[in-house]
Amino acid sequence: MFTGRLRSEIPPALISLGEGLITAGAQLVELDLSDNAFGPDGVRGFEALLKSSACFTLHELKLNNCGMGIGGGKILAAALTECHRKSSAQGKPLALKVFVAGRNRLENDGVTALAEAFGIIGTLEEVHMPQNGINHPGVTALAQAFAINPLLRIINLNDNTFTEKGAVAMAQTLKTLRQVEVINFGDCLVRSKGAVAIADAVRGGLPKLKELNLSFCEIKRDAALAVAEAVADKAELEKLDLNGNILGEEGCEQLQEVLDGFSMATVLASLSDDEGDEEEEEDEDDDEGEEEEEEDDEEDEEDEEEEEEEPQPRGEGSPTPPRSILDSDSGTDTSDPEKVVSAFLKVSSVFKDEATVRTAVQDAVDALMKKAFGSSSFNANAFLTSLLIHMGLLKSEDKIKAIANLYGPLMALNHMVQQDYFPKALAPLLLAFVTKPNGALESCSFARHSLLQTLHKV
Repeated sequence: MFTGRLRSEIPPALISLGEGLITAGAQLVELDLSDNAFGPDGVRGFEALLKSSACFTLHELKLNNCGMGIGGGKILAAALTECHRKSSAQGKPLALKVFVAGRNRLENDGVTALAEAFGIIGTLEEVHMPQNGINHPGVTALAQAFAINPLLRIINLNDNTFTEKGAVAMAQTLKTLRQVEVINFGDCLVRSKGAVAIADAVRGGLPKLKELNLSFCEIKRDAALAVAEAVADKAELEKLDLNGNILGEEGCEQLQEVLDGFSMATVLASLSDDEGDEEEEEDEDDDEGEEEEEEDDEEDEEDEEEEEEEPQPRGEGSPTPPRSILDSDSGTDTSDPEKVVSAFLKVSSVFKDEATVRTAVQDAVDALMKKAFGSSSFNANAFLTSLLIHMGLLKSEDKIKAIANLYGPLMALNHMVQQDYFPKALAPLLLAFVTKPNGALESCSFARHSLLQTLHKV
């Protein structure tokens, strides 16, 4: 709805929608604003609706892929808390059952605020919050909130970063929950110690468990076998996903044998992406010990700084620190469009909304692109064409693999096109390709929307 609109247009539109529903005397059961790029400002736009009597009856709130960010998460949490307070005063407390807010960059601060609201509400049955940049402090806050939501049936935190600390905290909560049917902690880097803690929770409870996803979590063979043994008495189990871990061929066979022994072989998902049993570059225990020491040292620092130190999911290891990437590209040959594209993508890949990182990336982009565009021999059209190909927005006869995440490049472009050094003649071409439907762009709707707004002004 809001793609191509100015940011200032969005809150009034949402306010009008809310006022109409309130005036009509609506009693909403479900509110779904998913896949609209309204960002933190947009949450302000429907804040009044959430606090009104129209939402006292709300059972399902779906805000998937809206670019809310930390600020939006805090505003949303406060609105839900106020809704619960006001509805309770009328004798019918808000009884929210389903909360969906995947892909919103909520991070630790946003999630911690929402966890406080969840703890007050206490009636949740489904929570879906994948891909939010949550680390162990945020996971721990959610675990504490889930413990006082005894009706929880589905927990989906896919593609966040638990590490052992977060996994242990969540396992403690799982021991207390009796209604859980689906647990999706895939791509959450729970690692072996975290998996063992979760296995212990499964063994001691969760009688209604139907699905357990611990795929791509850097779990080794013995821990994976512990998980398999823990599901022996789960009569309702339909799927156990341990794909993409570090089992090796022998470990995969042993896993199958364990489940065969329980007559549960059919519940095991494919292991086709197993990472093998090769020794990791660093010993896991040492790695985790170092990580915990780092986290203890950083407790007084901002959450965003802490998150930079966290390992990433999918077994990619720790990201290269932004500063070292920025410094490494200071000597790029700016006469070669391909080398400039490579440097631009490398620099923009470390973009974060945290102020110091954002500024460092923007400064590096300025230094690189000002020099490139300022050269009379630089082919700006060739640069943009190559960039669009590498971003997967333009097809090429050469087989070039597009980058996986466009958020950083889009935010870097949003900055670049506003600068004096950027050739304004390139804006219409860039606008045309960013406007076209594209799945990769849809997964970064907030960044895409911001760039479109800027390009319309250029």
